[in-house]
Amino acid sequence: MPPVATMPAMPELSDLPVTLEVGLQVAAVTVTALVAFLVVRTAIRVGVRQLIDRSSVESGTDVLPPAELERRVKTIGRLLVRIAGVLLTVIAGLMILTLFGIDIGPAVAGLGVVGIAVGFGAQTLVRDWLAGIFIVLENQYSQGDVVRIAGVDGVVEDFSLRRTTLRDLDGTVHSVPNGQITVASNLTRLWARVNLDVGVAYDTDIDRAVGIIDRVGEELQTDPAWGPRMLEAPKVIRVNALADSAVTLKVLGQVRAAEQWAVAGELRKRILAAFGREGIEIPFPHRVIVSRGDGSEGGEAAAAAD
Repeated sequence: MPPVATMPAMPELSDLPVTLEVGLQVAAVTVTALVAFLVVRTAIRVGVRQLIDRSSVESGTDVLPPAELERRVKTIGRLLVRIAGVLLTVIAGLMILTLFGIDIGPAVAGLGVVGIAVGFGAQTLVRDWLAGIFIVLENQYSQGDVVRIAGVDGVVEDFSLRRTTLRDLDGTVHSVPNGQITVASNLTRLWARVNLDVGVAYDTDIDRAVGIIDRVGEELQTDPAWGPRMLEAPKVIRVNALADSAVTLKVLGQVRAAEQWAVAGELRKRILAAFGREGIEIPFPHRVIVSRGDGSEGGEAAAAAD
């Protein structure tokens, strides 16, 4: 009988050529790094979204609109994903070098030196990024808010992790690096307050003046055009100061966010008109001028007020 042909035995992994074994190991490292990157990217996006939502609730702010929330998640997530991608690429690259028998000790030392040099050279940029991350995570302000940062007041037109762009009342655009923001004052967060100092003459009946101001505040709140802008009618809360020429009354009222300036202007106008009708004097500084007349030895004194 003719001999029966048999299939050759499959070679063991140890019998494969070295180059093929190394190639399989490189492929395994690459696939592992890719899978790790996808997992980290998903985890970062989910974690950042939950962290921003929780920060908004804890700070007592309104729930962010979906578009603003997505914008913040992308802003933070993009940076963190890039950092994670670079780290995974460096780690995978070093592991692949060891598979080819290359000593990675000098490479690690070189990366450390480069990292230190970059850290010293880009410390301002890193500071801006870190400050920007906290601004976004803590929801300190959003696009469209009126804020005071780094000595500049204005509307937030745009902000990123590196800088915040403001436009002031004159229309001037200011670009403020986030690292220079030590105190961020948000003037339009949820609600605001009308804060006025109203001066009356010393011979004024204070209780009568207080009643007039309180009545003007109540009328302003019941006005269909101004009532929706207000949360609490402005009223006098105390005698705030005894100035040189006036008794100062402190007037406070709670309004909706960004409405304090318009409401305060209308309130001033109505108080001025009411004082005029009721005969309440709003004092102004007086100055006495003494002049000498010509031709008189002792001089002649004349007093004038302006």
